[in-house]
Amino acid sequence: MKAVALPGMSPTARNARAAAPLVLLVAGPALAHAPRAADAHAGAWPFEPWLLALLSTSATLYAIGVLRLWQRAGRGRGIRVGHVAAFAAGWITVAGALASPIDPLGGHLFSVHMLQHELLMLVAAPLLVVARPLAAWTWALPARSRPVVGGALRARLWRLCWRTLRSPPGAWLLHAAALWGWHAPALFSLALRDPFVHSLQHASFLGTALLFWWAVLGSKARARTGVALLALFTTMVHMTVLGALITLSPRPWYSAYATTSAALGVDALADQQLGGLLMWIPGGLAYLAIGLWLASRWLRDDDQRVPAANPRPSAT
Repeated sequence: MKAVALPGMSPTARNARAAAPLVLLVAGPALAHAPRAADAHAGAWPFEPWLLALLSTSATLYAIGVLRLWQRAGRGRGIRVGHVAAFAAGWITVAGALASPIDPLGGHLFSVHMLQHELLMLVAAPLLVVARPLAAWTWALPARSRPVVGGALRARLWRLCWRTLRSPPGAWLLHAAALWGWHAPALFSLALRDPFVHSLQHASFLGTALLFWWAVLGSKARARTGVALLALFTTMVHMTVLGALITLSPRPWYSAYATTSAALGVDALADQQLGGLLMWIPGGLAYLAIGLWLASRWLRDDDQRVPAANPRPSAT
């Protein structure tokens, strides 16, 4: 996500690209999301006007920004076709997790609820980060408002808070706290009972995952690949530990699923074990795969910086 200086973009507009709209516009759908009532039919298609509005807004602004940028700089400049494909895939994943039958079914089965969380944190979040949405959304703003937004985002207090949140230690800590805190039985059960708390749960999963992947894959991550690899490794470890604890527990952690899963003919403990396995194995493998890719890129970049061991002698 390296910034690209393009004709017509002022310094204040470029500063706007380092702003929080990534979390606000992409995590917004999760915050607008509310769970279905307890008696809702599992597998029904949910209808959330605010969710659909936020999803539509984020996609529309991204499309407008990309088109304006390409009209000014040329197709594929600044934001490549691959970035657009990544945004589309991430956007579809968020919509699939929150605006499809996965959502109501997650209120009945713990394993589906875990699938929903994994889609948000391990699929949608990294795709949206690499899609460079800030660049597109900045170009979607009216030309006169870009300097205003950029000036507001250069405020010292805001920059300090934002720098802390998107730093590897800060993003790692927030993401770990969200992961472990929301899976505590008391908080998880509260989220199942209270629509607002459930919305907050999904928003925090997606929001902290965006910050985490931004710290790992963002524009400054290449200069600190070692720190990014450490963050990936430690996150993989504590996520697999949590998944193992859930899987190997001799009794269900979340009593609310005892009734809802039984209504669908699924044993509550078996349902919990499946959900824990989803976090344990696929979740851990996702961090491992991205870590290996980062390590290979790091080694390749180092090889390119090292001069040839036996340079060809110059002609005399």
